[in-house]
Amino acid sequence: MAEFVRLEVEANVGTIRLDRPPVNALNRQVQEEIRQAAREATERDDVRAVVIYGGEKTFAGGADVKEMAGMSYAEMAAAAPQLTSAITAVAEIPKPTVAAITGYALGGGLELALAADRRVAGDNVKVGQPEILLGIIPGMGGTQRLARLIGPSKAKDLIYTGRFVPADEALSLGIVDEVVAPDDVYSAAHKWAAQFANGPMRALAAAKAAIDGGLDTDLNSGLRLESHVFSALWATDDQRAGMTSFIENGPGKATFTGR
Repeated sequence: MAEFVRLEVEANVGTIRLDRPPVNALNRQVQEEIRQAAREATERDDVRAVVIYGGEKTFAGGADVKEMAGMSYAEMAAAAPQLTSAITAVAEIPKPTVAAITGYALGGGLELALAADRRVAGDNVKVGQPEILLGIIPGMGGTQRLARLIGPSKAKDLIYTGRFVPADEALSLGIVDEVVAPDDVYSAAHKWAAQFANGPMRALAAAKAAIDGGLDTDLNSGLRLESHVFSALWATDDQRAGMTSFIENGPGKATFTGR
């Protein structure tokens, strides 16, 4: 049984809940439990979409600096790939994912949020990559995912300065996708996720694979990937159900089984 991270499932929406007071610092145990929760969310058929949530007070304040400070170069060289892969496990969940950000998402906390497909934040939130203030750089995907999301120039500004970014600026930069009242963060994120609870899961997974895979390659390779995952959907029950329903009843009325 995990101590700090758990997967809660209700009505086909899973919530990966971080619970390590006071600020959900991402020590190595939390990182491993995030990996386990992401794997469980991936494997469970009753999970159709996922919310990542740190609770009402804060999303995640970053990596556990006290744990990292005493590590040698050799120890960190061995540990660094595991830091990255724990967050990548969330990015690789083949289902729609959304981060519900309250309080702060800093350092590793922002890197965890960046691994989601979408980010909903409270209007009092602060986000940032302040690792430079410790004499280091982001090490759980921040230099890569942030630059892909908002462009290299803006990402460099945030990473070079380490400054905390308020919610309105984070929205204008494209770091977050929606800003709501602090008390509404989880419900807004859950509402977005819930629209996929009875969706065509194979098609949603294919869309995610095509978009994410295409970002990692050139246009022609991305188009070949799209053609491959597109045509593969003709092996699914949902493709037949969706097209039959469209022909007989018009759009938006199909019942999908996820098969």
